[in-house]
Amino acid sequence: MGTRNLALFPLFMAVLLSVHSKTHWEDTQVLKQLKNALDPTSISSASCVHSWDFSVDPCDNLFGQKFTCGFRCDTVVSGASRVTELNLDQAGYSGSISSVFWNLPYLETLDLSTNFFSGPIPASSFSNLARMRLLSLSDNSFSGEVPTSIGSLSALEELYLNGNGFNGSVPASFVGLVSLKRLELQSNGFTGAFPDLLDLKNLYYLDGSDNRFSGELPSVFPASLVQLAMRNNSFEGGIPGSVGKLVNLQVVDLSHNQLGGSVPAALFEHPSLEQLTLSFNRFSAVETPDSSGTRSGLIAVDLSDNEITGFLPPFLAFMPKLSALSLENNDFTGMIPVIYAFKTAAPNPGISPLERLLLGGNYLFGPIPEPLRRMKPDSATVRLGGNCLFRCPTFLFFCEGGEQKSTAECRSAGPMIP
Repeated sequence: MGTRNLALFPLFMAVLLSVHSKTHWEDTQVLKQLKNALDPTSISSASCVHSWDFSVDPCDNLFGQKFTCGFRCDTVVSGASRVTELNLDQAGYSGSISSVFWNLPYLETLDLSTNFFSGPIPASSFSNLARMRLLSLSDNSFSGEVPTSIGSLSALEELYLNGNGFNGSVPASFVGLVSLKRLELQSNGFTGAFPDLLDLKNLYYLDGSDNRFSGELPSVFPASLVQLAMRNNSFEGGIPGSVGKLVNLQVVDLSHNQLGGSVPAALFEHPSLEQLTLSFNRFSAVETPDSSGTRSGLIAVDLSDNEITGFLPPFLAFMPKLSALSLENNDFTGMIPVIYAFKTAAPNPGISPLERLLLGGNYLFGPIPEPLRRMKPDSATVRLGGNCLFRCPTFLFFCEGGEQKSTAECRSAGPMIP
């Protein structure tokens, strides 16, 4: 009988400790699983996880010698402490978290960013994180498809999946992320069409750059968007007219795609849009806004490396805040408008000067406007190389960037070249 009691003693002590533990026992189990999932050789002596010693209660000893950092506890119910934040330091941890059962119902922040985690993320247990507000897995080596269960996290406000090896499509279930404000998917291997996220009424930051998305851009975007970045994908077609109606929009970067047609006029009279980057696409024309650009809030416009023809759009020089303009490597012809020169060298009072005017690699001809020729090298960045201009040797600072085109090449551009 005495022997039997001795055998039951360890179990009795475990139950007793769980009853009197400050940390809820299920949260302790998750912390243990996470530490066990790490490659032991990646846990340096100076890291947070190295200090996790489960011979004592985690929450009761947090910021002591045994649990120096890595998570936060709060008393949320019945006097028990629950883990509400899990922020691993950037200590070079490696391993897979797919075997961890994420049963942390009070967790609001999970940040594993900038480490060396690999493999897939849990397909189902992430859905237990119902109170999650921030999930950051960025800059690791996670792979595989993003599970649809992520879309059930209706309290999530910030989602960072950037800088990994995720592939497949973005789950359509993301429409369930009704509280989401920031979504970063850049630098992965996502493919297929980009999902319609119109129902995400709070989304203000969306970055899907550096993936393999294809097809056309979504026809509509959330009206709350402030920044839209989809550079370096394989999008085709034109820019949806709805983009110009996003009243809060400040930054658009759709560069390095296969977009074509005309650049919509609405983007050039948008009152809040400050940066428009459409370089390295297949645009062939620029629409002129009714306001001639005078209502525009644009500070920087980059339409370089497209297939735009015709004369340089005069309205761009009427934009009151525009200070950086790149139209390089297109098929523009005609003469440089004098108004471009005045906005660069001698703008009217209250008008921002062009600190960067890049017009190289086109078929511009004729003399260089006098205000540009009088400029000093340190007054602005001006590039006119690789055109058909008269007397533009490369030793002049504004003619740097390449010799002027040959007469034969200039004449091949069309009858407007003399």
